[in-house]
Amino acid sequence: MNTNRLSKEMQSALIAQMTKEASAAQIYLSLGIWADDQGYGGIANFLFRHANEERNHMTKFMEYILERGGKPRVEAIPAPPAEPKSLTECFNRVFQHEVDNTEAIYNIVNLSMKEQDWATWNFAQWFVKEQIEEEKLALELIDKLKIAGGDKATDESLFNLDKALGEADDEVSLAREATAENP
Repeated sequence: MNTNRLSKEMQSALIAQMTKEASAAQIYLSLGIWADDQGYGGIANFLFRHANEERNHMTKFMEYILERGGKPRVEAIPAPPAEPKSLTECFNRVFQHEVDNTEAIYNIVNLSMKEQDWATWNFAQWFVKEQIEEEKLALELIDKLKIAGGDKATDESLFNLDKALGEADDEVSLAREATAENP
């Protein structure tokens, strides 16, 4: 008896998102390595923590597919893009990446509505909320850098920005501990 409660199309979309989250983790890891190499240890630590969060999101998708009787696949991910040339480019990439991820989540929501797969629709709502927070965080990075002076910021301003991001909340919950109320 087939116990998979996901359509083929939905399972494929969820696997694609699982892969997208794995790719995101690598992108943030790569940006963190670049930031550390530039002497921005606090920004690097912030990006490394974000890489862990993306891996947790990947795991959350994998666990959901399994819970619904599906079979997740680990797929190859592309190498991260070339290193950014500046903090502005780095933070703009973070924002654009989050916007792209939001669109991918919306596609899953739309497919779940089309298929009347309310379990997946409900599951995806956690990610809808998460993406609001992720885009806001990325915009705050861009704004903080602009306030500091952008690419022409003083060393003191960049030092303070780096320090603030290094001291940012370090609580990345595990995917299995996340709920709709507590992403």
